[in-house]
Amino acid sequence: MKRYKSVIILLAAIILIQLSAVLLGKAFLLTQLTMSAYYVLVAVGLCMVMGYAGQISMGQAGFFAIGGYTTASLTTINFAEKSGTVLYKLLDSMGLLISKETLYGDMHIYLNPWITLLAVILIAGSSAYVLGVPVLKLKGHYLAMATMGFGIIVYRLVLGSKVFGEADGISNVPAFPLIPGLEVSGDFQSRISNYYIAWTLVILGMILLINLINSRVGRALRSLHGSEDAADAMGVDTSRYKVIVFVIGAIFAAVAGFFMTHYNGGIGPSEAGVLKSVRYVSIVAVGGMANLWGALIMGLVLNFLSLRGVFGHLDDAVFGVVLVFIMMFMPEGFICKSFWKGLLDGVRSLLKGKKSSDGISAVSEGVSGE
Repeated sequence: MKRYKSVIILLAAIILIQLSAVLLGKAFLLTQLTMSAYYVLVAVGLCMVMGYAGQISMGQAGFFAIGGYTTASLTTINFAEKSGTVLYKLLDSMGLLISKETLYGDMHIYLNPWITLLAVILIAGSSAYVLGVPVLKLKGHYLAMATMGFGIIVYRLVLGSKVFGEADGISNVPAFPLIPGLEVSGDFQSRISNYYIAWTLVILGMILLINLINSRVGRALRSLHGSEDAADAMGVDTSRYKVIVFVIGAIFAAVAGFFMTHYNGGIGPSEAGVLKSVRYVSIVAVGGMANLWGALIMGLVLNFLSLRGVFGHLDDAVFGVVLVFIMMFMPEGFICKSFWKGLLDGVRSLLKGKKSSDGISAVSEGVSGE
């Protein structure tokens, strides 16, 4: 139970924020908080890759785009126009099609998003495995450049393919019905329920990762984080564990892209851009490499401010500056015990020095008076 104490605090904070937003008449903020939750999911997944496996991935936006574009392209196919085909009859007989009337009175019959979610997990997981096996043998900036190359390939693919809508992306993506009466969509009336859906997903992700860290795999990852050579010498199959955590990070990003696309009702190529990947790396760096809660908190804060337009046209530049600053002055991140302990020790030393200085002054004044 002690292991989940932080999760319980997070749940209480989620409820408190929602109630406060509604009572203060700021319910519109829940939209940005919901979107931030999906980006947080990408950040905590990347935190495992960078913090525990010690691998730098600059292609996380590519996996996010795989999730978003896969479901967008599959659920916007109107099977009403293919009612006489064998495929339609097969899918219909298996109960995998959903019908919905559009705003113009037409019937849109599309693939059940639960099926596309399964496809997203399989495609993202297999892509990460195929990429990870050869690429994770590289180290340092070679690995960063290789993963960045993957992100660029995905970006150019979605930007230059008609099936992915080219520069316009894909719009009119239908809602994702979870259970009767509850669906993932950007509908104004569903704002509060979608806020809880998004943050429930984050909580489930955190529980999964916390359990993973405290399992046998987690112990192997921690040894990998300490020293890859030492872990290798102790018999830990470092290559295998690096690929496993890379696949997990990719699936987290793809699932986040899936939910974000159904929430927004579409996706564009900007979500696959390299700058998005830099943003995720910045969030993990500022939160602390091996600190899931740091990645969660900074992911929420920075994405919320970005979505509210606080950084204006310097949005991407701010994340770049944050990354440079953290790497130069706080390589262990902003939310880490060593940073705050050092800061408190510095303040204490400063206060003690001032106190000593005051004492010396008082003594000096007393001596002068005599």
